[in-house]
Amino acid sequence: MAKKHPNKEIQAALKYPEQKGWLIKVGGSHAWGKILCPYKDQECRCGEFCITSIWSTPKNPSNHARQIRRVVNNCIYHRTNN
Repeated sequence: MAKKHPNKEIQAALKYPEQKGWLIKVGGSHAWGKILCPYKDQECRCGEFCITSIWSTPKNPSNHARQIRRVVNNCIYHRTNN
């Protein structure tokens, strides 16, 4: 990941999906970036957890950091392979 998130708590949380093989794409219209699941598959909850926006200034950074980890943990492939 080249560009760091301005909030250190969210930046630390972004290491988790990166370690699990998720792509972190910086930039976008309203978001700081997105995390993208590496398993583009039909079984993956109709895309609900496949792409998640990373906000640059969330109202509650702690909750947003937890949400990032939860999205990765709820991936159908992460749950069945661990």
